[in-house]
Amino acid sequence: MGVLTAERIKLTSTRSPWWCTGVVILVGVGLPLLFTLITNATYGTENAEGAPGMSPALAASGVAGLGVMVLTIMAALAVTNEYRFGIIRTTFQATPHRARVISTKAGLLGVYGALLTAALVGVAYVLTKAIAKPELKPLLSIPDADSWRQIYGVPIYALLCVVLAVAVGVLVRQSAAAISLLVLWPLLIESLITGLPWVSKNIAPFLPFGNGQRFFSAAGDISTKYHWGPWGSLLYFAVFVAVVFGAALYSVNKRDA
Repeated sequence: MGVLTAERIKLTSTRSPWWCTGVVILVGVGLPLLFTLITNATYGTENAEGAPGMSPALAASGVAGLGVMVLTIMAALAVTNEYRFGIIRTTFQATPHRARVISTKAGLLGVYGALLTAALVGVAYVLTKAIAKPELKPLLSIPDADSWRQIYGVPIYALLCVVLAVAVGVLVRQSAAAISLLVLWPLLIESLITGLPWVSKNIAPFLPFGNGQRFFSAAGDISTKYHWGPWGSLLYFAVFVAVVFGAALYSVNKRDA
């Protein structure tokens, strides 16, 4: 409990988590509302084809995209800033069990990210359905389990991404390197791989972020032939996160602070 209290104080007493939380709230609620207003304005016109499609996933689009990315940056900075300013040495002196410190930090940040994204997805869904045109409201209904997965899948994905970000921060220990890796990996590297025909066919089904995002997406990437269903993709991504986090715990016990 002492380690948990210390990590909670670190989270609430520094400015970067508050700024990151504000950005996540802004994009998590603002983007779905903006997309809904665009769809309302273009519905029934010749520009309707270019408007965002109305679905339960629209309410989670802001959080699932930029929101989760900001949370991963916040989680990585929570680790790398401690290494940068030498705070981690004091922490390890107070709690020699280093794995407990990193696990507590990852657990606290992960639960915080999951609760925040769950609340934002719920608020965004209610507001989106409230301002949508009557003709579009049926498209926002949640009739089956797959539709519900588009809602509750985002907080699960956010939790795993935050834990992964803490692990990456422990492994690289530098803010710029950790942020670059966490941002470029899903946005650039995996996108380039899926754009190559042979590589996309044989390697894309095993890309971690592609599997993680497939769990909460409506249909996933139809060009990628996965070897398992959405729940299998979630399990694959969770195992990947566990392996990287295990490597981080091994590293933190072997390397000097």
